[in-house]
Amino acid sequence: MAPARRQESVYGLELAGEDDAFAAREAACAATGVDVVASGLATARGVDVSRLRTLAYTHRASHLIGRSAASVDDARALVEASTMDRSGSVAVRARDVRGTAGVDTRRAERELGAALVDRGFSVDLDDPDHELRACFADGSCLIGWLVAESVRDYGDRLPTDRPFFQPGSMAPLDARALVNLTGVAPGDTLLDPMCGTGGTLIEAGLIGARPVGADAQRKMVRGARENCRAYLDDGAAVLRGDATRLPLGDDVVDGVVFDAPYGRQSKIERHSLADLVAGALAEARRVAPRAVVVGDRSWRTAASETGWRVEATFERRVHRSLTRHVHLLR
Repeated sequence: MAPARRQESVYGLELAGEDDAFAAREAACAATGVDVVASGLATARGVDVSRLRTLAYTHRASHLIGRSAASVDDARALVEASTMDRSGSVAVRARDVRGTAGVDTRRAERELGAALVDRGFSVDLDDPDHELRACFADGSCLIGWLVAESVRDYGDRLPTDRPFFQPGSMAPLDARALVNLTGVAPGDTLLDPMCGTGGTLIEAGLIGARPVGADAQRKMVRGARENCRAYLDDGAAVLRGDATRLPLGDDVVDGVVFDAPYGRQSKIERHSLADLVAGALAEARRVAPRAVVVGDRSWRTAASETGWRVEATFERRVHRSLTRHVHLLR
């Protein structure tokens, strides 16, 4: 039996989706030292519990007892050897993440539960004092006490259920991730200069940021205001304006996010698509220190030419004919 590795003051993160690098990057707004260690799993050196609850692509964080090989016997040995800093009732939840470990999770729950009973815990599956999570993936198992779960309420804000809807609206889950990737925190101001129906503004408001939007189309401005009023107590500041000539002073917002129009032949008002995106990037650079820009192609060159440093890029497949390119700019 392989020896277990014990870890102190480390958290385990259960990632959502299939793109672990993207999920880990979003998680970094709520945790420090995020490192992907197996399929759907990461570790972190510190976690801001309140921020973690706002993440789109992280399900849970647990304070780790340690990490073992991906077998029930190794997991039980780790629990038996660990120092327990709590008591009371417990429930054990085991996962074979993405089916990569081939572990019998029911047996894992029984064995780990028995080990905890031997340590003086009682079992309460309905309302336990503590929840122990054992996440098996690839050749590893992360075992820890649950400390936070993200709020999974995105189905309550589907674009088709909002007062104002237009085809092509981004799903709330992805809009939340983009907001988080800007690094804005509660109390910060987030600008979307191409806000459309207001999806990113809603998600920014729900994490406690101050949302500001602009759009060149009058109907989008009206619709975004209506949508924001439906989900945010204070609504959002939404104005009609050209993303290449924003009526804002220098350095007045904390982060910018926008989803550039799609289609290689697109014409928007007086601008070609390339001119529109380049102008919007330049204006974003003027008003904010960081931005997240999405498009149906890479805008890396345009971002660099307008003074941004491209910190990271991700390709997010939406369907067969659309892959979103996400650019993190500083």
